[in-house]
Amino acid sequence: MLLTGAEIIIETLKEEKVGVIFGYPGGTAINVYDALMRRGGDIRHILTSHEQGAAHAADGYARSTGRTGVCLVTSGPGATNLVTGIATAYMDSVPLVAITVNVSNSDLGKDSFQEVDIAGVTIPITKHNFIVKDIAMLASTIRRAFKIAGSGRKGPVLIDITRDVTKASYEYAPAPHGDSPEFEKDFLNDELDEAVKLICRSKKPLLLAGGGAASHSAARSLDLFARLLEIPVIDTLMGKGVFCGKDPGYLGMAGLYGTRAAAAALAGADLLIGVGTRFSERVTNNDRAFAPKAKIIHIDIDNAELNKNILSEVSIAGDAAMVIRELTGRLEGKCAANAAKRRSWRDELCAMRDAEEKETADKAAKAAGKGILTGPLVVRTAYEKLKDDVIVTTEVGLNQMWAATHYSFSRPGQLLTSGGLGTMGYGLGAAIGAAVGNPGRPVVNFAGDGCFRMNMIELLTAVREGLHIIEIIFDNRSLGMVHQLQRMRFDGRYSQTEFDDNVDYASIASAMGALAFTAHNVSELDAALNIAMADKKPSVIVCDIDRDEIFELKTFE
Repeated sequence: MLLTGAEIIIETLKEEKVGVIFGYPGGTAINVYDALMRRGGDIRHILTSHEQGAAHAADGYARSTGRTGVCLVTSGPGATNLVTGIATAYMDSVPLVAITVNVSNSDLGKDSFQEVDIAGVTIPITKHNFIVKDIAMLASTIRRAFKIAGSGRKGPVLIDITRDVTKASYEYAPAPHGDSPEFEKDFLNDELDEAVKLICRSKKPLLLAGGGAASHSAARSLDLFARLLEIPVIDTLMGKGVFCGKDPGYLGMAGLYGTRAAAAALAGADLLIGVGTRFSERVTNNDRAFAPKAKIIHIDIDNAELNKNILSEVSIAGDAAMVIRELTGRLEGKCAANAAKRRSWRDELCAMRDAEEKETADKAAKAAGKGILTGPLVVRTAYEKLKDDVIVTTEVGLNQMWAATHYSFSRPGQLLTSGGLGTMGYGLGAAIGAAVGNPGRPVVNFAGDGCFRMNMIELLTAVREGLHIIEIIFDNRSLGMVHQLQRMRFDGRYSQTEFDDNVDYASIASAMGALAFTAHNVSELDAALNIAMADKKPSVIVCDIDRDEIFELKTFE
């Protein structure tokens, strides 16, 4: 059938089973938006307040549903406003297709109004990108973009389409949608055999789960593997939910902002099995002192990550679920020799974890008794009220680390956070995407007041769409994490990290149409959470936190 380029875009998105687009219209994209209204069918468009919000919403939708997120914007500043969101998705391996519409072919390279080389801009932060100047290549390019975004190590793909392509006509032939094939087995039996030998010899093994293991199939495989070996487990920020936070063998998060039990496990382990982790500096802190007694087995879908940051004895490139299933099968009946020593090692670490948890709970109870709120107390109160029924998003800073260490996550995709890029302003946009992709499930966003200032405008989107989002703001009148670093390293010279303008965030939220609360103690927070959960409307709870409250760092150099 003969269709315009704009119509071909919409029909091809329907082929790819796209149900939601997050975006913001503009002059060059106007043909696509018209086609979306006329031919979009069941495709739902979410109009965000800012293009960056569209990118973060598509990201949150993708992380929480497992489907590829889609955002659509116009040229120039519309396209460049996506850059931070695309980079966020790239660093965290999130499948995303960003569609931008540029000026016409005849206007390219002339500094035309709202012209920018967005493909050139995004080369370092996309898995792949395309410029479509020929309508004959349009449908096939969109299909290829979805395949690239959703296969192997997932990531964002950008398609920049010139405006004249959206106006031109071409014969369109539908193509059947095909799911991405399972990652092909390319690891070697020798690698698996060597890994089995190291595992069987180990007396103090440790399993580290990263974001590359945060699929339901990988999580199930790792759970069986850990139970077979009775091996203690730690995770990275991106690996939260791979293991249930209440699992008997779970020790907490590794790294600078992790638990003491996890740090002790890394210090004493004789074998570390890292699955789907890139061993970033927030996990290792000091490469020379990282897991000093351990031989390392590293499993990752991306061969480029192997031996990049940490050298390993055995490096296996492959899908986490597939590799772990293979290892588990080969280890059946071979793990008895050191079972008692492994069990003793695990029990010792779990006792340390329990003591740390009691200490943390006692501190929270003491704060509650004084009638004040602390970061950990806010998160723990929210967990006791909400449990596993919610999806959690975070901004970046102390709010992110308090959420990661004091909320107990039970499944992959329950925590959505900017782990690699560390994007302030990510959380509320991601919460919108998660709420749209998971109707009926509440979404809670933990935010610092500094982060809320960056993205508060997206509350309008949440209100317009009637989304059940609860925004919990830690109002410490500062950029908390940087403020803490200035206290530790710069003798308390708080350069540009303190807010003394006394902004009334609850009034701002109320003016946008959200429910708004201010909490100074646990009873006020508890009451606000009760109303927010029952009302099912966008809600903002502003929690008064002491400016000088800090997060305990395990090491700092």
